[in-house]
Amino acid sequence: MDASNTNPRREFLKKMAAASASAAAASIPFSSFLSSCGNVPAISSKVDTVILLWMAGGMAHTETFDPKAYVPYQKGVESKRVLSTFPKIPTVVNGLEFSQGLENIGSVMDKGAIIRSYKSADLGFILHTRHQYHWHTCYEPPQSVQAPHIGAWIAKELGPSNPVIPPFIAMGQRFTVGEAEELKAFHSAGFLGTEYGPFLIPDPSSGLESVRPPQGMTLKRFEARYKLYKELANKSAVMEQGSDYQRESLMRSMEQSYRLLNSPEAKVFDLTQEPKEVYDAYNTGRFGLGCLMAKRLAMNGGRFISVSTEYEPFLGWDTHENGHTRAARMKELIDRPVAQLIKDLDASGHLDRTLIILASEFSRDAIMEGRPGDPVQDQVNQPDIITEEKFYGMHRHFTNGSSILLWGGGVKKGLVYGKTADERPCASIDKPVVIDQVHQSIYHALGMHPETHYTIEGRPFYTTPDGQGKPILELFG
Repeated sequence: MDASNTNPRREFLKKMAAASASAAAASIPFSSFLSSCGNVPAISSKVDTVILLWMAGGMAHTETFDPKAYVPYQKGVESKRVLSTFPKIPTVVNGLEFSQGLENIGSVMDKGAIIRSYKSADLGFILHTRHQYHWHTCYEPPQSVQAPHIGAWIAKELGPSNPVIPPFIAMGQRFTVGEAEELKAFHSAGFLGTEYGPFLIPDPSSGLESVRPPQGMTLKRFEARYKLYKELANKSAVMEQGSDYQRESLMRSMEQSYRLLNSPEAKVFDLTQEPKEVYDAYNTGRFGLGCLMAKRLAMNGGRFISVSTEYEPFLGWDTHENGHTRAARMKELIDRPVAQLIKDLDASGHLDRTLIILASEFSRDAIMEGRPGDPVQDQVNQPDIITEEKFYGMHRHFTNGSSILLWGGGVKKGLVYGKTADERPCASIDKPVVIDQVHQSIYHALGMHPETHYTIEGRPFYTTPDGQGKPILELFG
């Protein structure tokens, strides 16, 4: 029994059946699934494709896109004096400065905009996966029904741009690392149905393996197993607990995956087709190659594409110590491929119809955990006097100020929206932005009406809580 759980052929069949590893939504029963948004007026669409560049783990705004006064490392410096551990650098936009190490992204800001006043929700004790769930679904956990990921809403309402390419593709996040179940909770289409869930590609360098049978399995043999799996899925206890809608949705997701397997368009997932100089320009690791695949997908009918630096506790942007050196490495990881993605989509004529968002669940500060007036339990020991370099940098979770970058999709070029204080606490002080505004701004660009909702268990479930989210119209030209 245990051996079957690790059989690569069976694992492949399971992945293809769900179009992702997050098919938990298929087991959620509910009393009704009725579209309630048929009479809302249409709005014009500026966007065909959305790319989310996800800085998983809490990217400090003062160390990246909203630098403050620079204090170099020296033994004996007071922690409270340290606001930014990198010098400021100019960008292509007059008066807009980033922190050192982001020169390439700074060079493409004349094609995009920055929100400098994003405020994460107050969710009590700060946990990464709770805040990531909130960012990606717009709903605070827990919910009585499984809330759909923003990519699933877009896949459901707009459908695939290319009928062969899955409308929601998520790259870079593995579910074999810490807090895996919590990460799976928002990588889901929830009540919308499995066919709108993410097609998961943990490692973009092996993207082609996600859409073909394992090595050694012939197509004929795969087709026989695929037919058997469909029969088993229809008879499974999980499917018997779900609704007819969910059963049909799972079947459609399997058929969609099978179409992709047999389509020549599957080659879009093969990064070896890129010229070496292009591949090398992006290749800073899995995230950089994810940006390269996002470019290929955007040019070939991708609808919603997420590329994550990956959340794994105490790694990546989750800088609980050695904040300065870790942030420097993360900037090396993202700076070149993000800028190259913008340049390539612009040169090919796709940027105007592609909305690119770079964001993180919250920011960081050396001194404050939480936000002014509402601190929470400290999760990091930060001495008053810095005697070791591992304490130099932003360690604590800060939820009252953060940066979001946007490019393409009708976004005003060179716009700086909102502001944080120049002194600690570096909180949002002008035009504060919350998550429902971010979601509705994305939906607005796509032409999705803010009243879009479905009736679930006898109550309306909107794209943003109670349908109250409003787009930030000043972002768009």
